[in-house]
Amino acid sequence: MESTYTVTGMTCGHCVGHITEEMKTVDGVTDVRITLEDGVMVVTSDAPLDFATVEEAVSEAGDYQVTAA
Repeated sequence: MESTYTVTGMTCGHCVGHITEEMKTVDGVTDVRITLEDGVMVVTSDAPLDFATVEEAVSEAGDYQVTAA
């Protein structure tokens, strides 16, 4: 299943990399695609993700904010 989010606070490819790495540690996540220019993050997972879990992973990556798209 795919879930789409908007991430703010990213400024470069390193930001994208950090968030991608953290999201891939979430149980059930199989793929993460982030577009730096518009902040769109598409997460593919085996089951629906709890938004609080997504928020936690994104905040672990750095000073970023995530909202459900």
